[in-house]
Amino acid sequence: MLKSKGYFKVFGAAVATVGALSGLAACGGSSDISSESSSDSVKSNGLVTVYTGRHYGIEPVFEKFTAETGIEVRFTTGGDPELRARLEAEGANTPADLVMTSDAANIALASAANLLSPVESEVLAEAIPEELRAQDNSWFALSGRLRVIMSSSERVTNAPQTYAEVGDPQWKGKLCLRPSTHPYTQSLVAGLINNVGAVEARKIVDSWVANNPLYINSDTDILKAVVAGDCDIALANSYYLGRLLSEDAAFPVTLTWPDQKGNGAHLNISAAGVTANAPNRANAVVLLEWLASKGQKLFSDANNEFPADPRVEAAAVITDFGSFIADTKSVRVLGELNTQAVELLSAARYE
Repeated sequence: MLKSKGYFKVFGAAVATVGALSGLAACGGSSDISSESSSDSVKSNGLVTVYTGRHYGIEPVFEKFTAETGIEVRFTTGGDPELRARLEAEGANTPADLVMTSDAANIALASAANLLSPVESEVLAEAIPEELRAQDNSWFALSGRLRVIMSSSERVTNAPQTYAEVGDPQWKGKLCLRPSTHPYTQSLVAGLINNVGAVEARKIVDSWVANNPLYINSDTDILKAVVAGDCDIALANSYYLGRLLSEDAAFPVTLTWPDQKGNGAHLNISAAGVTANAPNRANAVVLLEWLASKGQKLFSDANNEFPADPRVEAAAVITDFGSFIADTKSVRVLGELNTQAVELLSAARYE
């Protein structure tokens, strides 16, 4: 039975009722799916190697997994595209058993490049809602964050309520954005393309560019720039504000959930999949299932993200942001729309 508080109200789907969210979580499971981790091939100890683009707070998570299972975790960190390129170059000789990304498009692109292998698992099917996993079960979301509107609590009383309103001329010279090369920007624009079409998405991005934004390649630095007065509003991921508020409860930035009367706030995910050439596939499945179940709260809380399993309550610092509607319907298509998003950003001369 799902609780009717915090995360469950706001993240399961782009709908407004707790009942619908409960239904989504329930439909995630399937009684005819068998779990690979129940096979005789699973080791109670041994090794699993992870390539991870999700690096915040990951060491304590892996340490806890090892303590509970006896399976040692070796991991390599890097950018999502770089790790995907490394997997492609290594081919059948890769040491990686599991790849973890901080962006939905990048895990989808890894799957499209046949770098991942589907996993049939009751644990994963029950924990991860259908919209937050690949149709072929080659990847699964582990946590989520929203790309939202941030504004100065001291100077702004009329923050934009939609992504389109960020382009209002009143914000000219007062806007901070992440550069076009960053996956968060590309996935946000891919989500816009999915929701409103390429023509309207281009108009929105053009309006952002017309406001002469200050481009900063760090969401933490973006929020600090808002406080310093370098900009009044910005687009940034929700967990960055959660992290800064954990350090300073009076940090003067206000979060606005965008598009709450429309498609919902842009949702991106940290996700993982077992590699196609995993030397230790069974242990990789054990780790993936653990991250989606016993390790869910530890994994998501480590970076102030929302758990992918709607039955798990998020950290108070982010549930305090209040209820919202998330755009879950775009998550699966961010990868296939990535190239179009990159081309749109270039055409709009978004730096």
